[in-house]
Amino acid sequence: MIIAGGGTGGHIFPAIAIAHALQQQDPSIQILFVGARGKMEMEKVPQAGYEIKGLDIAGFNRSSLIKNIALPFKLVKSFFQVRKIFRSFRPDAVIGVGGYSTFPVLKYAQSKGIPTFIHESNSFAGKANIMLGKNATKVFTATDGMERFFPAKKIMVTGNPVRQAIAAMNMSREQALQYFSLVPDKLTVLVVGGSLGARSINEAVLAHINDLLKAGLQLIWQTGKTLSKEAMEMAVEHREIWANPFITEMQNAYAAADIIVARAGAMTVAEICVARKPVIFVPYPFATEDHQTVNALQLVNKGAAWMVKDSDAKDQVVEKVIELAKDAATRRYMSETLAGLSITDADERVASEILKTI
Repeated sequence: MIIAGGGTGGHIFPAIAIAHALQQQDPSIQILFVGARGKMEMEKVPQAGYEIKGLDIAGFNRSSLIKNIALPFKLVKSFFQVRKIFRSFRPDAVIGVGGYSTFPVLKYAQSKGIPTFIHESNSFAGKANIMLGKNATKVFTATDGMERFFPAKKIMVTGNPVRQAIAAMNMSREQALQYFSLVPDKLTVLVVGGSLGARSINEAVLAHINDLLKAGLQLIWQTGKTLSKEAMEMAVEHREIWANPFITEMQNAYAAADIIVARAGAMTVAEICVARKPVIFVPYPFATEDHQTVNALQLVNKGAAWMVKDSDAKDQVVEKVIELAKDAATRRYMSETLAGLSITDADERVASEILKTI
């Protein structure tokens, strides 16, 4: 099998979860990942124990049209690179999870009559996936109502595969807090801006950190790349703060958290449902078709989450965190509602259907 895609944790971690599930169901399966050179999959996939080949490809730059001049050449080059990979690896099936490398890999596979499978994690499908979906063998989706993007007969609603360690999550709150050198008698706020960081969330925390600490809260802060230096300096000054650009053992962070502040990418939403922790979403406003707001509202409308607009983050996020910290009844209701929305076996469903089909 070839698994293609990446760019963000929201594509990479489900891909790795699917790979694990495939090998659990059939240990003889060989898996090769294909990603985009310079993107985070080139680091995260080998860390998970899989081989990955990189393509020289980039996405369409909406902010600067002049930067797209080389795009057709990169796309053509990537097709030659894909052909070379296919000649040496000879896949029986190809799975696309979204990201730059999905399109040339699945397009080439379809031209050769090789079965192709798509996992679309978002409530709004990406353009590349829509184009590929017409000739895909099967399209796995996180939510229903995706017939406007894909042929209805090809859709199977599976939910989003979450990382195995998060699905299992057998660590106690006290053990998890020890991992971050924090204490069990304070409520813990987990601030996570996605794998690439969220400037508005980080700026909100930096601006009102004293309010958080005065309210008796402690903080686990995944900064991503933005403002990580400032956050880590603050963590040196205050023992109630743990800060780092990236949390490798994310299951520990979820186990330690009492309240979460996060973007509303599809995978973050899926993981928070599994973790069952009260959450305040700050959707990234420039996501395609504003799909993060749609993702967040699916939980907000059920009373499972609160939401703050990105433009209001600096003034409102910390204020809302403190309000939620004082409201144990609302936190309990959120947790109970999230439990009913969690899916822990999406990776097994996807793997089983692929093996049944090919």
